[in-house]
Formats: sequence, structure tokens, C-alpha cells
Amino acid sequence: MSRFWKIALVVVAVLVLLVVGLRLMHKPDGQAKAQDPGKEGQQPPVPVTVVPVARQDVPVYLTALGTVQALNTVAISPQVGGRLMSLAFTEGQPVKKGQVLAQIDPRSFQATYDQAVARLHQDQAQLATAKANYSRSQELGPKGYIAKQDLDALRNTVSQLEATLAADQAAIRDAEVQLGYTRVVSPIDGLAGIRGVDPGNVVTTTSTIVTLTQLHPINVMFNLPEQNLDMVRQAAMGGGELSVAALDRGDAHVIAGGGVLKVIDNQIDASTGTFRLKSEFPNQKNELWPGQFVNVRLKVRTVGGGLVIPAQAVQRGPDGDYVYLLQPDNTVKMQPVQVAQEVGDSAVMITSGLSQGQKVVTEGQFRLKPGSKVNPLKPGEVPPAPTKEELEKAKKGGGARRGH
Repeated sequence: MSRFWKIALVVVAVLVLLVVGLRLMHKPDGQAKAQDPGKEGQQPPVPVTVVPVARQDVPVYLTALGTVQALNTVAISPQVGGRLMSLAFTEGQPVKKGQVLAQIDPRSFQATYDQAVARLHQDQAQLATAKANYSRSQELGPKGYIAKQDLDALRNTVSQLEATLAADQAAIRDAEVQLGYTRVVSPIDGLAGIRGVDPGNVVTTTSTIVTLTQLHPINVMFNLPEQNLDMVRQAAMGGGELSVAALDRGDAHVIAGGGVLKVIDNQIDASTGTFRLKSEFPNQKNELWPGQFVNVRLKVRTVGGGLVIPAQAVQRGPDGDYVYLLQPDNTVKMQPVQVAQEVGDSAVMITSGLSQGQKVVTEGQFRLKPGSKVNPLKPGEVPPAPTKEELEKAKKGGGARRGH
């Protein structure tokens, strides 16, 4: 580059700097004020919504992912084999305890029972004859008309037939039980699943006719971290049952309430560092279904008189959580706080940084900084409309700036 062009570039740069300097020196007063936000006295107060810090009893919850489990699950299998004559239940419908579910062909079992009864009658007749012979021999024995050995044989015959009679009665009971097994009945109140066999098939003791599940009540199993074990155990030993609620997967609403904690497992899983718990729900409206995943909320205690503020008042900063706290002169300051837990869907409990009655900003924080002048409003309240004089003043100010 030649010497001429270097001098030209320097002259152009100097001229640009002079123009920029002159524009900065002759800015309108209104524009200067707008670019100097530090002068709070020259800006109107910022309208914000404020809410006082309140005290209320706050329940403490532990949450976990749970699995719904039927209180009882029974796979119905026949206890005797044979041809399946009929099914007496409807798939997917409730069944009652003692209700007949299936009928197996009873004819062979009925014949076995009849044979046992006939054998009993036969042995009863033989026993009656033996007893009569022994009774007559007892009268002849003292007179020497019968040998003592024969008398002993007759007595032993009576005892043997009495034992045979007892065996016959046992055989009858066994045959009666086997005959009763041809009627398959429900052992519980529950809900029938999908049948596993069809009428006409030959079933065995390994065949599954249907699976029943008991839904009233129903269990929900869930795990908690081991660091919560002492808290849960102390709460359980404090007297009374711990309440449990089942929520949907999004924690949006309660699916089933009225649950209680039933069992705390007796060991911690070393691989996951958690322990299992079992809760029980009445489930009268079938809100819960076996195998379903739900979010479980276990109430362990209640904090009396906790400090509560709306969740939207809490801001996140580089040094932690803070709120904008309203001062007596209608300015705000940044107040560090510590959040303990959520309270419902829209509030949080504060453990330090605030006291009851102080007011925190819940809306309009994005326009604030420490020391900002504000116009505090109640929730739902809107700032008053500008007066005619204020509108005229604003128009004049805008026109002056445009003319300049």
C-alpha cells in the first residue's frame, strides 16, 4: 500500500470518530435517560404482582415409581384329570368364592365312589356275622364246649373286620373327595382372565383353566432410597397408618387415594441401594389394575406452620435461589432463600430467608433489578389506565424526540 492511501485511511478514521462523538454529545435528553437505567428516579415505577409470605401446615411426601400388584393371583388347575364338560364363567367378569367354574366328566369317579360304598356294606355284614359268632362262643367257653384258641380266633376276626370297615370308610371319603374335584370352584373373589382350555378337551392336573386376580383390595409395590429408611420407620412407629396416594405418570392428578403403608421390607437391596415397600388400596372403583405403573406419594409427616410462597416467585441465580422482596419504600431487593419442597402444584415451602408477612414479587421480575422502584399490585389486579394529561405529555415527548 502506498503512502498516499495510508494517509487517506487515517483521515477517514478520524472523521468517523468525530461524527460519532458529535452524535453522542447532542443526544436528546429523553434518549439519554432511556439509555441510563441506573437513574431510577427518572423512570416510572414498574408494575409488579406481590404476595405475602404465609404460614400453613405442610405435609412432607416421599415419591417413587410403583407397580400395581393383585392381592391374590390364582391359576385354576383341575385336581383330577378327565374330559372338560362345561365352563361356568365369563372371561373378564367377576367371580365369587365358591362359584363353580368348570365341570369335569364325573362318571368314572362316581363309579369308584359307589364301589367303595358297596364294599363298606359287604364288610359291615361280615362284621355282624363275626360279632354274633364270637358272642355265642363266649357263652359256651366257660362250659368247655369250645377251645380257648378258637375263641381267640373269633375275637381276632371281629377286630380284623372292624379295621377293614374303617378302611372302607376312608376309601369312601377319598372317592367322595375325588368326585367333588370334578366340580372346579373359585377359591377367592376375583376377576376371571382369558380361559386356557375349551369344553370337550381332556384336561390334566397341569392344565390351567383360567387365572383369577383379586382386585379388592389391591397392592402397590414401590422402592425408596436407603437414606429414607429411618424417616419411614420412625413415621411408621409413631402410631397410626401412613397414607399413600397413587398418581398418574405425569404427577398431574391422583388416580387412587385412601391407600395405607402395609409392609417395609426387612432388607436393603445392595445392588440398587433401595428398600421395598408394600401399600394397600381399597380400589373399589377399579382405578388400579395389576401390572400398571403409577407414581406413589407417601406422606411421612406434617410440618406445622411452614413458610409458603408461590413457586413463580423463586428465581434461579448463580449463587442459588432468590426472590425479589418488597421494601417499605416500594423498592425491591434480591433476597436469597432456601427451598425445602413443593407444596401442591403451585407453591413451595421456604426454610430460610423470609418471615411471615413479607411480600415477594410473583410477576414482573424480568424488568427488575436491586433497588428498582415498583408499583405493587395484588394478584389479578391491573395498573390504572393513564390519565389524559399523561397521554398528552407522552405524545409531546415523543414528538419532540422525533423532531430532534
